[in-house]
Amino acid sequence: MRSDRSQSAPLGLKIAATCGLLFLHLPILLIFIYAFTTEEKSYQWPPPGLTTQWLAVTWNRPDVWEALSLSVRVAAISTLVALVLGTLCAAAVSRSRFFGRETVSLLVILPIALPGIITGIALRSAFSLTDIPFSFWTIVLGHATFCVVVVYNNAVARFRRTSGSLIEASYDLGADGFQTFRYVVLPNIATALLAGGMLAFALSFDEVIVTTFTAGQQQTLPIWMLEELIRPRQRPVTNVVAMVVVLVTLLPILLAYYLTRDGDQVAGSGK
Repeated sequence: MRSDRSQSAPLGLKIAATCGLLFLHLPILLIFIYAFTTEEKSYQWPPPGLTTQWLAVTWNRPDVWEALSLSVRVAAISTLVALVLGTLCAAAVSRSRFFGRETVSLLVILPIALPGIITGIALRSAFSLTDIPFSFWTIVLGHATFCVVVVYNNAVARFRRTSGSLIEASYDLGADGFQTFRYVVLPNIATALLAGGMLAFALSFDEVIVTTFTAGQQQTLPIWMLEELIRPRQRPVTNVVAMVVVLVTLLPILLAYYLTRDGDQVAGSGK
């Protein structure tokens, strides 16, 4: 008797899945192709020829490096802020019982549930009312609002799967709070934090809407790409940069997936 796992999926389902994957990923493939086209002014299909000259052109564009540097710095600091705040919020919500706990949890995840334009307008209004000039730090604050949510969701799920008896046993054996966190809690939540951090970095790196309202005259890499599409100088350069963005954001997402796919294997879970 064949198990359910060994049964083949219906042909119609396979065709539908294939069509869905093609619909999602063919446009990304086109970005890679147009990064090597010899046509400079338009998106001609099929490309008249292929060349690697645009890689060197992109490498020598200082505006690309400035935008890339800003995006990396913003994403890195936003991720660090999110790791601290998200972990603390997750620990409080999962390990404590207090009035309004579910309300706090809802407020933490609300920024990522709201449309980005709402968050952007709210932040811009707040900065204007408090006379805070737009700067690097206003972008970081804007990105941290949704990066915290990503870390929080990963951390709170892992905290809830980690047995409280481990922490109690650590205290019974004479460990203080810091030692318990370092040797008991952190090893159990480390992969969840790493995955949440990488997802937060990827989200921050390619964020556009909130950045538009909080950056002022600065240009992160996605904002630079948007400007280049509106007023193009060398179209293939934009596609080369887009190809880099795809790779930079894809790798953390894949690593986060592989780190958390066995997240149910937590010490003391279910005990």
